[in-house]
Amino acid sequence: MTGAGQWLRLDWMLLVAAGWLVIGVAGVLALRRFTFVSRILFPAGGVLGLVLFGLALAAVFGNPQVAVLPVGLPNLPFHLRLDPLAAFFLMVIGAVSAGVSTFAAGYFRKAEGTPPGLLCLEYHVFLASMMLVVLADDAYAFMVMWETMALSSYFLVTANHRVAEVRNAGYLYLTMAHIGAIAILLSFGVLQANTGDYTFANMRAQQLSPFWGSIAFLLALLGFGAKAGLLPLHVWLPEAHPAAPSPVSALMSAVMLKTAIYGLLRVSFDLLHTRFWWWGGLLLALGLATALFGVVFAAVQVDMKRLLAYSSIENIGLMAAGIGLALIFSAYGMKALAALALTATLYHVASHAVFKSLLFLSTGCVLHATAERSLGKLGGLIRYMPWVAWVTLVGVLTSAGLPPLGGFVSEWLLLQSFLFTPSLPDPLLNMLIPMVAALIALVAALAGYTMVKFFGVIFLGQPREEKLAQAHDAGSWERVGMLWLVLGCVGLGLLPVQFIQLIDPVTQQLLAAGLGQTVAASGWLLAPISVERASYGPVIFLLGVAASCALAYLMVRWFYHGRLRRSPAWDCGYAWQTARMQDTAEGFGQPIRQIFEPFFVMRRELPTPFDARPRYRVVVEDHFWGWLFLPLAALATRIARLVGLLQQGRISIYLLYSFVTLIAMLVVVRL
Repeated sequence: MTGAGQWLRLDWMLLVAAGWLVIGVAGVLALRRFTFVSRILFPAGGVLGLVLFGLALAAVFGNPQVAVLPVGLPNLPFHLRLDPLAAFFLMVIGAVSAGVSTFAAGYFRKAEGTPPGLLCLEYHVFLASMMLVVLADDAYAFMVMWETMALSSYFLVTANHRVAEVRNAGYLYLTMAHIGAIAILLSFGVLQANTGDYTFANMRAQQLSPFWGSIAFLLALLGFGAKAGLLPLHVWLPEAHPAAPSPVSALMSAVMLKTAIYGLLRVSFDLLHTRFWWWGGLLLALGLATALFGVVFAAVQVDMKRLLAYSSIENIGLMAAGIGLALIFSAYGMKALAALALTATLYHVASHAVFKSLLFLSTGCVLHATAERSLGKLGGLIRYMPWVAWVTLVGVLTSAGLPPLGGFVSEWLLLQSFLFTPSLPDPLLNMLIPMVAALIALVAALAGYTMVKFFGVIFLGQPREEKLAQAHDAGSWERVGMLWLVLGCVGLGLLPVQFIQLIDPVTQQLLAAGLGQTVAASGWLLAPISVERASYGPVIFLLGVAASCALAYLMVRWFYHGRLRRSPAWDCGYAWQTARMQDTAEGFGQPIRQIFEPFFVMRRELPTPFDARPRYRVVVEDHFWGWLFLPLAALATRIARLVGLLQQGRISIYLLYSFVTLIAMLVVVRL
């Protein structure tokens, strides 16, 4: 405790968590009162998210604050801590939840699986648990909140539990979540160093040997990597996200995945004092493999929510690569460059949170308006859903990393980090890491390709189904929620200097270095190291684009006014253009399938000359199912059958087991 005013901020944050829980309980009490739940409770949750955003924004610049809650088991209270790292992620949780909750007030419909009141409880417990995961300052509180987050999100994923595919996706997600939780718990067991004290304060005080420090890091990487979707533990993510309602998908992709990034940062830079370059090298390689894998699979998807799910895998890979590079720089004592890499990572955390939640909410609008998730049955929706199309375009441009939006700034900073690697003292790293920068550029290019496909196939061209003419635009609640996220995309793009100064306390906490003073010295021009090396002016770029568009408009009006002749577009020799003649989602992804064919397991359904209705279909699957998870599932089934032989259903057999066990125990005691 460092003062009443600072305690007050932490107390208010706990009141926000309590408020979310109260809203959830109120939802259960009004189990089937749809209007009350959707129009009152969900907007109230959005207001609390906005309050959390404001409190966290102020807490980033404050001193660490601690609290002990007398809950839990005897002699095991919950220890909480609010420091700049926690405040930054709470800010992301609050900002995204404010937009998603407001959108959800207009999104949910009656008779969609789970009763609305129960869905309200699961949703707000999910929000409160994510918040308390970030605030937890001991292993007990962290794991309780981590499991609460996993269980509440499982019930949200299986909201439409009457569908078998949804149930299977939920089981897979829960299995992977518990595998990760076991690894995290083991990591905390190593970090407490046989002291019996599982508070993070005690873990910070321990000086682990290189061996045990590496074991703790690898366990944390396994546990948090399973939640984040790093290879090869990513398989749950493209199954769970399409199964969940769109607001839930938005929260899971934009926020829940970031709790894993938070945990990895907390362990790597806060609880562990000794760092080795190979930790960063491993994480860098794993992150790049995940990013390339995710973007390649996203490019060939024909389901719009699966496309966004694989895109999330790609972005998580970029964040992991940024953390890995920061670890490498930190291991060699290059604090300024480590701060640059970590700043790029945290910037991408915030940018991905807003644009990916915006894109998932856009797919929710399309899904409700058309009842279609398949890209092959959409098209031309900009005519019927213009508002959704234009806000989606902002999210698409941000995801593609185009200036002057937030996605460009984070990826540009990450590339700047890689360009400074020749100053590393290791010749091998100096040779390999520039190649990594080329891979990141490839990932960024493929991400742009994927977003062109996503927006073009859904909104441009002609409708591929007659029923699309009945599509309706987003409602008022949905528009407000999406507009809030659009402001986030634009704000992160136009105010990078101010946002980096917001990140500065976090890098100062973890690395004792930051970019705040450097970028502040250049005013509105973003120069992460120096103006001589690289700089970027987002406002200048925006003004240049606006001036170019205005000049083009004026030139057309002045020089060609009255000399225009309208005629039909060139039809390539086909007089009757139909939707069947325009590029499909499968055709758009065909070049990627051919170039990266070793990445995929492809099954083709080919037509024959005798088919009344010929059909060509390609199913793209993941090698990791066959390489890793199917053999593990078969092994688990075999072991279960062997164990099942022990249960014969006869009392004499069970008495024999007890007798043999007793004899074995006596022999052991005798020895």
